[in-house]
Amino acid sequence: MADQTTNKQVHPDTNDGTVNGIHMETLQGTVNAIEQEPDLGQCKFRARNKWLGGNHNCTTITGFYGAKQEIAHKQQFELHADEPPILAGNDDGANPVEHLLNALAACVTTSMVAHAAVRGIHIEELESELEGDIDLRGFLGLSNDVPKGFTEIRIRFKVKTDVDNMERLKRLTAYSPVFNTITQGANVDIQVEAK
Repeated sequence: MADQTTNKQVHPDTNDGTVNGIHMETLQGTVNAIEQEPDLGQCKFRARNKWLGGNHNCTTITGFYGAKQEIAHKQQFELHADEPPILAGNDDGANPVEHLLNALAACVTTSMVAHAAVRGIHIEELESELEGDIDLRGFLGLSNDVPKGFTEIRIRFKVKTDVDNMERLKRLTAYSPVFNTITQGANVDIQVEAK
């Protein structure tokens, strides 16, 4: 997270060791450790999903591999997914493409805030709205010519910070792993076996 710009802004909130709510000593310690030993940066994030009936399923997340060790979360997270009634669901959770929008929003926000903190860019408030376009004819198998997923996603951020920071903050979104996965793609290996 080396600063590529020279116009650092330091604000009073750095007196407690945080910028944008990020504990800078912890973040810088992680960055320094990975710079010195790149293998520490190799991570494996995991999720387990169970079908609960109909269109309802639940993913549990308990931990991940990072810094050359298994790391447990302080609690188990459950993410329920369903479909709205119009798609034969019971609306018991956000649908999977809404979860994707959530993952994108959360990752771009986290990336922007953390990278801004490293560069001394103070953010007072930050919120975003996301909207994605899908033509259900692809998902429903009604047309082979229609993509099955999002064809366009729009994110609109509203940020309370110095006006001079806007373009710099927009550039920092490029560090988001979810943004890069969506825009650059990832190899996905699917295996189906008998239980």
